[in-house]
Amino acid sequence: MMTPSHHAYVPFVSVDKMMKLVLTLGIERVLLDLVAEIEADFRRWPEFDKTARVASHSDVGVIELMPTSDGETYGFKYVNGHPSNMKNGLQTVTAFGLLADVATGYPVLLSEMTILTALRTAATSAMAAKWLAPAGATTMALIGNGAQAEFQALAFKAVCGITEVRLYDIDPAATAKCVENLAGRGLRTVACTTPEQAILGAQIITTVTADKQYATILTDNMVGAGVHINAVGGDCPGKTELHRDILLRSGIFVEYPPQSRIEGEIQQLPADHPVTELWQVIAGTATGRTDARQITLFDSVGFAIEDFSALRYVKSKLAETGLFDNLDMIADPNDPRDLFGMLLRAA
Repeated sequence: MMTPSHHAYVPFVSVDKMMKLVLTLGIERVLLDLVAEIEADFRRWPEFDKTARVASHSDVGVIELMPTSDGETYGFKYVNGHPSNMKNGLQTVTAFGLLADVATGYPVLLSEMTILTALRTAATSAMAAKWLAPAGATTMALIGNGAQAEFQALAFKAVCGITEVRLYDIDPAATAKCVENLAGRGLRTVACTTPEQAILGAQIITTVTADKQYATILTDNMVGAGVHINAVGGDCPGKTELHRDILLRSGIFVEYPPQSRIEGEIQQLPADHPVTELWQVIAGTATGRTDARQITLFDSVGFAIEDFSALRYVKSKLAETGLFDNLDMIADPNDPRDLFGMLLRAA
C-alpha cells in the first residue's frame, strides 16, 4: 500500500508579514541592504537572462510580467500600473513575485511586491545617485508625493546623505501626507507650492508622478548645470515627465536600453541616441559623472534584475525573522506518475 500523498510547501510572504519584516529589520537598513544586493547583481549583469518586460496595455493602464534568471534561480514579478485607480481608493501599482529553482522548476518563494517594489525602486534610485550625483549633495527636490515618495526620501537619506527634501505635488494633501510621514526621521522637509520652488537649491531632482501621458514636469529652463535628475515616473510608452531639451543636455544612464527606449524618457529621442548602461558604471567599465557641471539623468523604468535581487534578499531574511507562512502550492504525489491517484485520495 502506498503511503499518503504529501504536499510541497512554498514560503509565502504576505503583506502583513512583509510589513513586519521591514519594520523588524528597520526601513533604512532594508534600503541599504537592497542597494548592496542590487549592486552585487548589477556587477554580474552578463550572467542574467534579459528581456524587456512583457506588457499588456489598455486605455486605463498596463499589466506586466518581468522575468529573469541567473541560471540557478528564476524570478518574475507581476505588476500593474493604473493611474485612475486612486480615484476609486485603489493602489496605482500592485505586485507580487516568485522565485524558483532552475534545477527542478519548483517555486521557492512567493511574495507580495507592492511594498517591496516601492523599496527596491527607491533603493535603485539612491544606488544610481550614489554613482552619478554631484559630490556632497544634501538637498533633493521630490516632485510627486504619492505612494513612492517617502521611500525615495529615506533611501536618499540612508544611501546618499541627503538632509533636506523639498516636496511638491499638484495635490497639496499628498505633500502634507508626506511631511507627516517623514516627521522625526532625520530629514528637513519643505512643502512647496510650485515645482520651481521645490528645485531651489536642490542638487538632486526626483520626479515620481503617475499620470499616463506625455507630461512636462520639468522644463529645460528649470534645470541648471551640475544637477542629477532621477526620473522615475516615465515608465511606459506614452508616459514621460521631462522636456526633450533636458535630455539633449544630459548624460543619460539607463537600466536595459531595449526596454528604456520603449518606456523611458528616452522614447522622446532617436533610437541611436547614446546612453550608458548603469551596470557598466557600477562594474567599472563605463564612466559616470564626468565633471561638476554635467547634468546626469537616471532614466529609471524598473528592470527585472532589481526585483530578482529584492526577492532573494527577502528570502535570505526568512530564517532570521520567521516572518513567512508555508503555502500549500504544489501537488507532490509520492509517485510522480500518479497525480490522478493523489486527487482521488483526497476524497
